[in-house]
Amino acid sequence: MESNGEIKARGALIVLEGLDRSGKTSQSARLLSYLNNLGYPVESWRFPDRDTAVGKMISSYLTNQSQLDDHTIHLLFSANRWEKRSLMEAKLKSGISLIVDRYSYSGVAFSSAKGLDIEWCKAPEVGLLAPDLVMYLNIPPKKAAERGGYGGERYEQLEFQKNVAKYYEMLTDPSWKIIDACLPLEDVEKQMKEIVLDCVVCCKKGKPLSHLWLS
Repeated sequence: MESNGEIKARGALIVLEGLDRSGKTSQSARLLSYLNNLGYPVESWRFPDRDTAVGKMISSYLTNQSQLDDHTIHLLFSANRWEKRSLMEAKLKSGISLIVDRYSYSGVAFSSAKGLDIEWCKAPEVGLLAPDLVMYLNIPPKKAAERGGYGGERYEQLEFQKNVAKYYEMLTDPSWKIIDACLPLEDVEKQMKEIVLDCVVCCKKGKPLSHLWLS
């Protein structure tokens, strides 16, 4: 709400989370097309953003070309989100909705699964923009491991992914919608379309922006 009482329409911040190979990238593309076809301005983002200076360091680590301490790589992932924060806010305030493939929840879940303290992992994320909607693509780790391309990157190991799933569960909050990612692609897409459209319409009516994990 603006100080003069005017409601400020904005775009929606929609995040897709889930284990590796849960279908986030495919569904992000489908949602982008869906909202575009309805006439809503929308962009597809992905974290880590491997095109930034920090993102290139992360990419080297994820593809096993470099080694970094667990604390260091966690802070790099967080820095990668912070370096996009101002642009993210500007886009949302200009009316553009963002479909984001992975966000702070991934950073915390993956680092906590390595044994880092969950509160320490959350601390660098405090103050980033909070999503209006998180869609968690729920799939058993063993089933995700059966999908094509599994194992190509550092974290795509079955036992580790099982641990990640436990931490995702701890991070669930009221903004989350759990989607059954074992269903056929089209059925998953149909579920997500309805939820996303409701969220976009709500933000267009002037829902205030909020921030992650501020007490």
